[in-house]
Amino acid sequence: QVQLVESGGGLVQAGGSLRLSCAHSAGTFTIYPMGWFRQAPGKERELAAAVSRSGGSTYYANSVKGRFTISRDNAKNTVYLQMNSLKPEDTAVYYCAAGPPYGGTWPPVLEYEYNYWGQGTQVTVSS
Repeated sequence: QVQLVESGGGLVQAGGSLRLSCAHSAGTFTIYPMGWFRQAPGKERELAAAVSRSGGSTYYANSVKGRFTISRDNAKNTVYLQMNSLKPEDTAVYYCAAGPPYGGTWPPVLEYEYNYWGQGTQVTVSS
């Protein structure tokens, strides 16, 4: 059973930065594309960024492009989300998720394409 544990959320002022981390418990980390979703109050959960199994391909939602960077360290079974130039509208609960272990489309943008989810970490950006 895969477990994903996020860390790194918190309160930051607009314009600031945060780095989220997600540790993957199983030794099969490299077979999963990974994604960071977010859900703001009263809104649907949306994919913010995704990274392919090798780390060679990335995807970003238009709302975060140029400000967020997703990366993965396969030796440490960890995926990261570096968030810069944060805005109040980035306030949300951020979830790490593991995509289909084999095959699937790229990028996997829909929630149902992800098999495992972390518990979420709160990011609050004050104006």
